[in-house]
Amino acid sequence: MAEEAIKLGGKRKSTFMDTVRDLLPDGGNLNLCLTCGACSSGCPATGLDGMDPRKFLRMAALGMDEEIRKSDWPWMCTMCQRCVYVCPMKIDIPQLVYNARAMRPREERPKGIVGSCDMALRNASTSAMGAAPEDFKFVIEDVLEEYRESQPEFADMQAPIDKQGAEFFLNQNSREPVTEPDELLPLWKILHLAGVDWTYGSKGWAAENYCMFLADNDGWEHVTRTSVNQANELGCKTFLNTE
Repeated sequence: MAEEAIKLGGKRKSTFMDTVRDLLPDGGNLNLCLTCGACSSGCPATGLDGMDPRKFLRMAALGMDEEIRKSDWPWMCTMCQRCVYVCPMKIDIPQLVYNARAMRPREERPKGIVGSCDMALRNASTSAMGAAPEDFKFVIEDVLEEYRESQPEFADMQAPIDKQGAEFFLNQNSREPVTEPDELLPLWKILHLAGVDWTYGSKGWAAENYCMFLADNDGWEHVTRTSVNQANELGCKTFLNTE
């Protein structure tokens, strides 16, 4: 008598991996993993918290949602896309990481990232350091004036804010104007010597977007839209992202 084939459980429950697959073009190639390990070899977070991209992907494929939700490893990922770049099947692991972050209730996500996102949403600068537009303007003008006086060869250098019709809309990591204002100068000098037509915006000038790393879609969109709207209002043609 022929033996019956072994059946492994019933219908598999839907997992967060299924959700991500539905969001991505061609399902993000999530079913094509060869377990070659190329993703892990190029990942700066490999080995942290006993995890790597290949292991993370296999856990997701096996429906280990709760184990993934509890893991801190998705918060160690920089979203640098190296895993996608080296993957022969171009599997979109960063999108899985993003959704793994979103699985946690907001109040249980890393406090530093939550605080930085919330700070960016408090004023039009979108600065995670909390620098308001008028504070940013004061620092820029003060640093520029001081440098012009100390370096006569750059006496005509500009650091414009809200210049209408500039070619480039430049953003800036808000740590520099708040804690390291002298670090603003090298980029200004390069732009000046290259003859670039650029401007900061008084709104949306902060380059960092912690809401993206928090997996806060509404906050991420608000920060990005604030910058884009300001660039459009000024008539800038190119968004120059320093981050």
